[in-house]
Amino acid sequence: MTAVGVREIREVAAGAFAWLSGHRGDFALGEDALTVDGQVDVTWKPLGELAQTCASVRSHTPPSDPLHGCASDLLRFAWQQTGRGELFLRLQRLEPFATYPLEVYSVFASAGLRHSGYEAAAATTARTRGWRLTEQDPTRRLGVLRAERRSGIHRPEEDTQVLRRTWLGGLPEPWTFERSSGYALTHVVFHLTDWGRLPEGVPGDLADYLAHWLPAWLDTCLDAGMWDLSCELLVVSGSLPCPPDLATLQDAWTRIARAQHDSGALPGQAHQGEAGVDPEPDFLRCYHSTLMAAFAAAQTLKCLTDEGGRDDRGPHTGGLQNRYGEQGVPG
Repeated sequence: MTAVGVREIREVAAGAFAWLSGHRGDFALGEDALTVDGQVDVTWKPLGELAQTCASVRSHTPPSDPLHGCASDLLRFAWQQTGRGELFLRLQRLEPFATYPLEVYSVFASAGLRHSGYEAAAATTARTRGWRLTEQDPTRRLGVLRAERRSGIHRPEEDTQVLRRTWLGGLPEPWTFERSSGYALTHVVFHLTDWGRLPEGVPGDLADYLAHWLPAWLDTCLDAGMWDLSCELLVVSGSLPCPPDLATLQDAWTRIARAQHDSGALPGQAHQGEAGVDPEPDFLRCYHSTLMAAFAAAQTLKCLTDEGGRDDRGPHTGGLQNRYGEQGVPG
């Protein structure tokens, strides 16, 4: 098996961003985004995930990197779709106790894009018992707490209390890992590390547990052609305090590169067509996995090179050579 190097991982990211840029219109908010019966999963959710990926890639790449420029461009597009934050204030009036507007808004706030009117309205609602007592599963609760902090809302609730009620926080038997628990654990790590920005946010026992079992879980997902979850696990691998295993990364990126379509789209799940080749899926069935491919690639590059400003990851960092030199355009 040919080892995948920095150039090949970068090509996966570049292809993913090319597809995302070409399909930006599919992320646009329609009139139904502000209706009571609007489908959040096909309006705000894709746009919020686009913004989160782009904000994360921007934070993990230097301004001279072309990936940084692509991410910045799409993040600006996403912010403009929200009326530069004005639509969040309208959502607040329509659904004052819904958490998804704050969760999406917080992504922009983390990138320095803020709307003072919405933050004031959200802070007022967050002080009510109705908001604080909204029933949520522990993983979602971690996300809401992170969204509150990003948006300037602080409360005494401790993440640790919530964390230990999650699947990952309980250090479960590793053989109980499955698709649902896999997505749950990746999001726990995303929330603890602020989407890879703060590796020290993962407690030591969880970091050791993940370092030991994550390679096996990733291999299982890759064997099953679960490209979306595989990319999320690669983000987790690059978000831990310990360096990722080089052999595991090489194998994973070889398989993901092969699964990626020439257009840059990455299917969420392998599905063999009649000719033995996966047909390119439609937008809703591949946008998230394509986003995760871009995010995972940027996070992996950050670990393997000094492009993201972190070159202290131990002996694994020398395994792949950065062959891109000084190439880059302003972001």
